[in-house]
Amino acid sequence: MHQDFAANLRLLCSYRGSIAEVCRLLKINRPQFNRYLGGRHLPSAHILRRLCDFFGVEEYEILLPAARFAELVRLRPRAPRIDAAASSPEAAHFGRLKAIGSAGLEKYLGYYFETYCSMAYPGRVLRNLVRFEQREGGVFYRRSERLIERPGERAYRAVYRGMAHFLTDRIFLVDYETLTGLEISQTILFPSFKNRITRLTGLKLGVSGSGERMPCCARVVYDYLGHSVDLRQALSLCGLYAPDDPRLDGALRTAITNDIAPGEALFRARFV
Repeated sequence: MHQDFAANLRLLCSYRGSIAEVCRLLKINRPQFNRYLGGRHLPSAHILRRLCDFFGVEEYEILLPAARFAELVRLRPRAPRIDAAASSPEAAHFGRLKAIGSAGLEKYLGYYFETYCSMAYPGRVLRNLVRFEQREGGVFYRRSERLIERPGERAYRAVYRGMAHFLTDRIFLVDYETLTGLEISQTILFPSFKNRITRLTGLKLGVSGSGERMPCCARVVYDYLGHSVDLRQALSLCGLYAPDDPRLDGALRTAITNDIAPGEALFRARFV
């Protein structure tokens, strides 16, 4: 594992300007980083997470066999250099949005089940696991998708990463799929006006995961699970469900039904 991790880290660094630049941006001293590159040591869990966030990969991916990891990285478009992005005219605007959009989101940190009618599997309901956390002056989230198309088949996994903004009583979420970088989705949720968060509703806009890649919009529900969960158990409850599955309560099924009521000229979100 040490040697695979070292090879994977060297590959990721090759997409950056230099090792010195990576160490400077990550604020890791060069001798320590060299020990990782040489395969002599594995980083702590905290530093491993910082490395993965910096390079845009998952923790389990960077520990994969080197050949498999190289194949995954080859599929992804190269990210722009951080220094170049920071100096762009738009950087100040995004920085301001990050600052003003984070206030008020503290109460929403933690884990949620995200449930909506699947865009890739018509007639099925999809449940994902989402985690919101506050760091680096903003609120970021990770959306984990795990589904099995047919019994006995291997689970398909996808991870989406994004940032949350709270603007005038609405929660705006924008994320991208990290494996291929070929999908961006947007969600707008009603906030909870109660002291205790239970369920958030709204609309989700994205593209179907099928070859058709048709833009779709669906009603979505976020069920709050708490600040900590049993990840293995929570992920085991994610996946595709039949609409009448008894594990989906009646209120949830009603909230994600994608119908247009008489008199509605637009497809609209609805309160719980």
